[in-house]
Amino acid sequence: MNNGIEFHNVTKRYGSDASAPLAVKGLSFEVRQGTLTTILGPSGCGKTTTLRMIAGLESPTSGRIIMGGKDVTTLGPAQRNVSMMFQSYALFPHMNVIENVGYGLKMSGVPKPEVRSRAREALKNVGLVDFDERLPSELSGGQQQRVALARALVLEPAVLLFDEPLSNLDARLRREMREEIRALQQRLSLTVAYVTHDQSEALAVSDQIIVMDHGVIAQCGTPQALYETPTSEFVAGFMGEAMLFPAQADAHGVVTLGPLYITKPQTIRSGAVKVAVRPEAWQIGAADQGLPARLTKLAYLGSNYEYSFETALGLIFVVSPDLTRVLEVGAQVGLSLAQHGVSVVQMSSP
Repeated sequence: MNNGIEFHNVTKRYGSDASAPLAVKGLSFEVRQGTLTTILGPSGCGKTTTLRMIAGLESPTSGRIIMGGKDVTTLGPAQRNVSMMFQSYALFPHMNVIENVGYGLKMSGVPKPEVRSRAREALKNVGLVDFDERLPSELSGGQQQRVALARALVLEPAVLLFDEPLSNLDARLRREMREEIRALQQRLSLTVAYVTHDQSEALAVSDQIIVMDHGVIAQCGTPQALYETPTSEFVAGFMGEAMLFPAQADAHGVVTLGPLYITKPQTIRSGAVKVAVRPEAWQIGAADQGLPARLTKLAYLGSNYEYSFETALGLIFVVSPDLTRVLEVGAQVGLSLAQHGVSVVQMSSP
């Protein structure tokens, strides 16, 4: 038992028809106090439903939800001491910044001087000083997001929830804001559940990632564990841009992928397996070494080149940081594999 969040065999079915499909199927996991857990997955996997059940906005069909050591399964949002930050920010357009941030405190009956004091402190925490009198329409998207974050923080919740908080921002601002959210979470030791479909965002902010697929947990672990040692084809393909290749494992755990041999530390049963290879794991060498390949396409991205090669294993996508040796279309090379970015998974059952 911890003082964070616990799900015990939680299911969720929408509607009263017992034959209706389950949106969430028997979830069990923990979010430890003072840590950030990201619930990650494609659209329709059940991640937002799970977050709404943590918030008390949805009631589970079965199972138990424990928060702070207390069973909150049947309690509403107001009884859970949680704050939720939505994708749309949901700022009041007719209220200025300080009024938006202090609104929840005002509705809770906190005296006006304390409301302003705590609201200003929350704004300071998110890097917004001297913005008190501005209206939301006078702020950039990133500034509006900071106001929404300050409004959530000012209530001093036991648990802070994020539902796709960065999806409305451009790429550069997304990177800056995810760094700020992570730094703030660590500095204030906040307990956070964070929903996103963006793998790089999840890797950047999380202590723990829960990957969901069709209402169940596909894998749960640290960002490094999920990226480097996925346990299923789905997780291997979803975390990053890994390509999956059919291969064979012998009785000693050596995997044969065309002319390449892979020895992995995890236990693999002999027989048919899949090898997940990330684009950065391919190493380009001489044509007589490794897997013969012919370059068909290339693109310059500033910090690296993206190459597409024709091989006996099919089309292979490679990201190369080598800017000094640029290949030309038609070049014949040999591809080998680095230790990092390669994982072996058992074939999924039919």
